[in-house]
Amino acid sequence: MADPIRVAAVGDVHLADDLRGRYAPLLTGISEEADALLVAGDLTQHGTVEEAEAFADEFDAADVPVLVVLGNHDYHSGAEEDITRLLEDRGITVLEGTSTTIETSAGLLGVAGVKGFCLGFLGRSAADFGEPQMKAFTGHGIETADVLRKALDDLGDGPDVTVALSHFAPVDDTLVGEPKEIWPFLGNYRLGEAIDETGVDLALHGHAHAGREKGLTPAGVPVRNVAQPVIQAAFRVYDVIPRRSA
Repeated sequence: MADPIRVAAVGDVHLADDLRGRYAPLLTGISEEADALLVAGDLTQHGTVEEAEAFADEFDAADVPVLVVLGNHDYHSGAEEDITRLLEDRGITVLEGTSTTIETSAGLLGVAGVKGFCLGFLGRSAADFGEPQMKAFTGHGIETADVLRKALDDLGDGPDVTVALSHFAPVDDTLVGEPKEIWPFLGNYRLGEAIDETGVDLALHGHAHAGREKGLTPAGVPVRNVAQPVIQAAFRVYDVIPRRSA
């Protein structure tokens, strides 16, 4: 069997000044275990630039490419654009409706990312109907899925492994453990549809701290909830066999 592409992932690290110095030692030498490190949002606690600096300082210890999406916490202070600029200046790739590829010894890794948004799941989702406020809420959830689909389409057939990275969950499998009443605010089934329609090999998300790690899309794509409170580790590594060799 061919060598796998090794994808390390974590989400919801919620870094701030009081956590400085705790994460970097856990990322030192990560290249021995992984080809890239993906972070599924909520990099910060309150979405401040100072907290983003703490994140960049800690994750600078990783000796592999670091790719992230922002989460809802990273938007809290209205500084998401400043956070994105800071992270990009520090060599961290921020994906929001965009995609990129990474050369690894086992093949080409393609990653498309989006924060995503609430909506709910098939048969139990918000409807694009009624008051303007409801239409705006629902419309944004639908739009984020369309944006993910385009980012995945932009990768084309080039990558040997394609990963979809989001903060909000694309399926409800990984939400088990969270109160069902809040599931519509944790994920969006249309993200899952975009994943199933575009040839994804692995989907990663965070946000659901009390959920479970493993799930599947309706078409059988593996979904992993990598929120740090779920995986209980600095990161988890997923080995994905390049499709040309599977």
